[in-house]
Amino acid sequence: MNLLMTIGGLALLLFGGEALIRGAVGLAKRAGISPFIVGLTIIGFGTSAPEVVVSVDAALSGSPGIAVGNVIGSNVANILLIVGAAAVFLPLAVHPDALRRDGGMMAFATILFIGIALSGTATWYHGAISLVVLVSYLAYSVWSDSKNTDATAQLHRDEGEQLQSGLSDKMWAMLLALAIGLAALVTGSRFAVIGASAIAREAGISEEVIGITLVAFGTSLPELATAMVAAARKQADVCIGNVIGSNIFNLLGITGAAAIAAPLPFSPAVIGFDVWVLLAVTVLFLWCMLTGRRIQRWEGLMLLILYFAYISLHFLPDGILPGGA
Repeated sequence: MNLLMTIGGLALLLFGGEALIRGAVGLAKRAGISPFIVGLTIIGFGTSAPEVVVSVDAALSGSPGIAVGNVIGSNVANILLIVGAAAVFLPLAVHPDALRRDGGMMAFATILFIGIALSGTATWYHGAISLVVLVSYLAYSVWSDSKNTDATAQLHRDEGEQLQSGLSDKMWAMLLALAIGLAALVTGSRFAVIGASAIAREAGISEEVIGITLVAFGTSLPELATAMVAAARKQADVCIGNVIGSNIFNLLGITGAAAIAAPLPFSPAVIGFDVWVLLAVTVLFLWCMLTGRRIQRWEGLMLLILYFAYISLHFLPDGILPGGA
């Protein structure tokens, strides 16, 4: 029953996130907002909306481990699962100039997140710092992209145009999509958090493990869908750009909002193992991206294998992993 509740909640989150994006992008198009701002802000926030709602709900419900695990698990899934699946579908070749600025920001956000984790607990002022960094970066990016026509600005335009095509131009349809999306996100997050917490208690495993595995996989599905569409259209830069944008929002936006809602303690298992896995896969991803290296199908398969190996390690007997994960 708890598993069905969790899966049902994750399905509602997937549906709600998609509806929210469609409504917001449609309203932005109607308001004449340029595609590059849509690609930079609305899509990045929209695909991370399930993670935001679940993590804040978990923090407020007394299950901060789910929130912490969701951030780490979602970013690892974005790199290993989503990039891996997209590369298996179509080898990915990216242009470093288009991704250098956002990639640098992802690296900074990862280091900031790990620094907060090593402090032991993310408190409200850690959350405030994270949100200020995110808002400042978005403001700078909007200003920079509006002044320039470089590869980064074009990437954000491409991301926005990908979702602006084929949308309804009826105001009522856009508002209805927004309302349904928000309702589905709130309802889905309740089901997912209640079900996931119960599963953790019954199985005798930590909430962090449930957050890293089941919850993170489910809340990463919107990014997976977006990446596969971009790969099918042979838009490798858009595919990779969506992953980077989502990771930035996860590290800064989700951590920020959840830590302000309630303190987020980091368990010894997370500090001893998971944050370093996050750092390792981020460095690997940035190396491939900034060198312009093509990610071949076999390498995409290896990323998928690494993802499922990482998930599997969390279900080994206690004491196998550093920190007793």
